[in-house]
Amino acid sequence: MGYAFAVLALLFPALILLHLLVAPYTKVEESFHVQAVHDILANGLPNGFNDLNLNRADYDHFSFPGAVPRSAVGAAVLAMLSKPVILLSEGINRQILARAILGLFNASALVAYARGLRRSFGQPAAVWYILLQASQFHLMFYASRPLSNMFAFGITTLAMRLLLPSPVPTSQDQNQCGLALALLTVAGVVFRSELALLVGTQTLFLLSTKRINLQHTIIAGLVGLITGLALTIYLDSTFWQIFPLWPEFEAFRFNVLAGQSSEWGTDPWPFYFQNALPRLLFNPLIYLLAIPVALRQPATRSPRSGTSNPGAFLRRPLQLPATQGMALHPALGAGYLWTHRSRSLFARLATRALAISTLAVFCLSNFVLLPASAANYPGGQAIDAMHHQHSILHDTKLHSGTNFPVNVYLGNLACQTGVTRFLQQPPSSGWVYDKTEDKAVKSTSGFWERFDYVVVEADEENGLMDADETSLRRALPSSDWERVHVVDSFAGISVLKPGTPATGTAERRVISAIAGARAVDLFEGLRDYVRDSLLRGWWVEVKMRPRVQVLRRVREGSHLV
Repeated sequence: MGYAFAVLALLFPALILLHLLVAPYTKVEESFHVQAVHDILANGLPNGFNDLNLNRADYDHFSFPGAVPRSAVGAAVLAMLSKPVILLSEGINRQILARAILGLFNASALVAYARGLRRSFGQPAAVWYILLQASQFHLMFYASRPLSNMFAFGITTLAMRLLLPSPVPTSQDQNQCGLALALLTVAGVVFRSELALLVGTQTLFLLSTKRINLQHTIIAGLVGLITGLALTIYLDSTFWQIFPLWPEFEAFRFNVLAGQSSEWGTDPWPFYFQNALPRLLFNPLIYLLAIPVALRQPATRSPRSGTSNPGAFLRRPLQLPATQGMALHPALGAGYLWTHRSRSLFARLATRALAISTLAVFCLSNFVLLPASAANYPGGQAIDAMHHQHSILHDTKLHSGTNFPVNVYLGNLACQTGVTRFLQQPPSSGWVYDKTEDKAVKSTSGFWERFDYVVVEADEENGLMDADETSLRRALPSSDWERVHVVDSFAGISVLKPGTPATGTAERRVISAIAGARAVDLFEGLRDYVRDSLLRGWWVEVKMRPRVQVLRRVREGSHLV
């Protein structure tokens, strides 16, 4: 059973890497961390807090600082771990490498939690935890994404694993609880200040249940606080050239004390219950069966071996307002139903329903939501396509030099949906990229005259142009621009009636990226068979529409003709 459990636990890294390879690009909310990884890999960290020789143009965060500074600790760790691999394989995709390292760290944390769950509550609960978590879309999709939340996720998951109760209390329990509080404190100080609420509630519960004493609590808090502050103040003050700098405190002051968070939009107070948690726990039977069973049955509140009063020992800690606690309850409920499936008709039917619904959610997550989400990065696809198109032109036409300057304008939508410095050619190659946002500057002919390519928003209706293309056409009315590539992106789910042909654009791209052209042919044959034989001609597929286009300047006598 141990070997089977280990194989099953491989679902976490396998699915996280699958989602990474299918959707390798990043969006604007990931921009700071992914650009910081690039800049540290390419240029290293500045030399001290006041580097007079620093070329700020080499670092994206000086050009696009955002509303508040963010911590570069996570980016620095990813860059440091990436370097040995890059030394072995210089041509490796560095953006995918950095994201893979983050994804595998979070996968390792999930596996560690599942192993702790098996130790505390038995194999069925741990197996159902793996199945329920792996079948969800959002966790697998975001686990490799360079966001502050996902840097904190692995650390907090390891901390929550240390807080799982032992079947038999030991002298090491207080040390484990202390280490958990220290990890939570570090994660809160460096990455997410909101974790202070979790640290506070966990500390109160651990003290009230006597799983930790006051001395261990104070030591753990001080160790976590000093470690976190030392990391973030030293590295981030260096990275931002401001001393002293504590980014999470700056974010807390901006969002909470100054009340500026509302500028980014607000949601009603039940948002997390109506929207966020249902996304993380996508299977509806979790709410109808697994959680109610876990809350009703005394057996799900106690570890495998008895304690003097296991219910009192566990009941309150397991009901903490933490996502891991929510994930734990479905696993305990499903494990209880599985264990008792031969004892009652209800448990047998409920177990089958959970198994079927978990499989259905798994298929929905990986065959519908993953292709749909992968189609949301037209900027990244466009810049890659532009480089590819240019390389074909370069290989087949006039230009024979390697350092001829190629000027590219990158529009706002492209920058928000996938363009990063990892995808840009290095300055030594002769490529120059411009991301100017000033409308007055972009209204002049001198601005547009120098560009060989522009990557701007496209529209599915002929004749309509976005603001950048409109400015370009007005500023250079006699110039000739050729549309060399258009990237479609997700536009909803399309229900196809009988007789309506299926396009399968997003599905073909995803399957081709994973398994090649033969797998695409197999998918299309299977789709047509299922549609004709079982669904009477009906079908559901991802709907696409044009979002980003690449325009090439046609110059007489130019190397780009």
